[in-house]
Amino acid sequence: MNSSESDGVEKPYSDGIGAIFEVVHRLRAPNGCPWDREQTHESLRPYLLEETYELLEAIDSGDDAKMMEELGDLLLQVAMHAEIAAEEERFDAKQVSEAVAAKMVKRHPHVFGDVSVANADEVLRNWEHQKMREARKA
Repeated sequence: MNSSESDGVEKPYSDGIGAIFEVVHRLRAPNGCPWDREQTHESLRPYLLEETYELLEAIDSGDDAKMMEELGDLLLQVAMHAEIAAEEERFDAKQVSEAVAAKMVKRHPHVFGDVSVANADEVLRNWEHQKMREARKA
C-alpha cells in the first residue's frame, strides 16, 4: 500500500485501477464503515441505476470532469458488487476483470486472431455471431 500524502490526507491504497477495489475492501472490513458493510446487491440496485443515468447526463453535457466523476461512481458500484460477491465466496473482482477481458478478446478475432474485417459493420456482424455461439453453449 502506498501511504504518501495527498491533500493532507494519508493515501492508504496503491495507484491505478486497483485503488477503488482496495478502498472498498477496507470499507467493508469488520472495522470499516457500518453503512458500506450493510450494503447488499439488492440495496445497491438504485445507486447502480442512478449512477448510470448520471454518467449518461455527463456524456450528453460534454463535461469531461463530470464524466470522469460519474465513471468513478459507476466503478465504485462495480467494486462494491464484486466485493460483496467475494465475501459470499461466489467470485471476486479479479475474476470479473479476467472474464470480461477474455470475452473482449474472443469477440475481437480481427484484433487478437487471424480474422479479417473490411469495416465496422463486419465487426458488428461477427460480434453478434459470436454472442449467438456463446448463448448456445450456455
